[in-house]
Amino acid sequence: MASGAAFFDLDKTIISKSSTLAFGRPLYEAGMVNRRVLVRALIAQVVYKTFGADHDQLEKVKEQLANLTKGWDLAEVETVVDDTVHGVVAPHVYAEALDLIDSHKAAGRRVIIVSSSPVEIVRPIAHLLGVIDVIATTSKIVDGIYTGEVTFYAYGDSKATAMEEFAQREGVSLADSFAYSDSFTDVPMLEAVGHPVVVNPDKELREYAEERDWAIREFENGVSLRTRLADMPKPDPAISGIALASAAGVALVTYLVRRRGRMV
Repeated sequence: MASGAAFFDLDKTIISKSSTLAFGRPLYEAGMVNRRVLVRALIAQVVYKTFGADHDQLEKVKEQLANLTKGWDLAEVETVVDDTVHGVVAPHVYAEALDLIDSHKAAGRRVIIVSSSPVEIVRPIAHLLGVIDVIATTSKIVDGIYTGEVTFYAYGDSKATAMEEFAQREGVSLADSFAYSDSFTDVPMLEAVGHPVVVNPDKELREYAEERDWAIREFENGVSLRTRLADMPKPDPAISGIALASAAGVALVTYLVRRRGRMV
């Protein structure tokens, strides 16, 4: 008999900031981006946290990923990921999210992180949290080099479709499953399950959830992962993805900063 699962968005649901933009400083310190890009990333982080990112903004990210990632060397970025993901992510995890992840596991449910961020960033973050399954944006890599082609963009309806495929493949009942997200763009993901829960919702999602009497949760308590990480294996060194994280960050930076300028 099929059992339920728990699908979690990542940014502002499990962690309090953008998973892609969070790597601006490590990239700078590694000499992979310049100071100008770092400053733009920091500005964009504030804008992103304050105003969020709508459909057009995220589409802009997708369009620019190809040009910005092309030519990045997989081996060159592996070390940056392995050395920085713990410090970048661990301070920004919501305690409430970890409690929910643990409770779903205790109830026998599979936990899956679903994010539009690159899979190479999402997977090591998931490993830090003790989660194996992820659905995330993927790109094409040939002979260790990013070709610049985005093969799957985990956004909007595509998230829901991937969840349905996962459920069919793994014998999961979506009717008995839970989904958690903060963004209105994730309505398809939330509507794909029998138990949608909105977390720290943006204005549109809050209104949508209230109209449908969905559960609304507010996560605000940070938690240190030092003790938890001590008992977990390090991420597979083959996991990488700062290249795509940088690309998404730069694309979102440029677009949000320009958009913010028009709003002032």
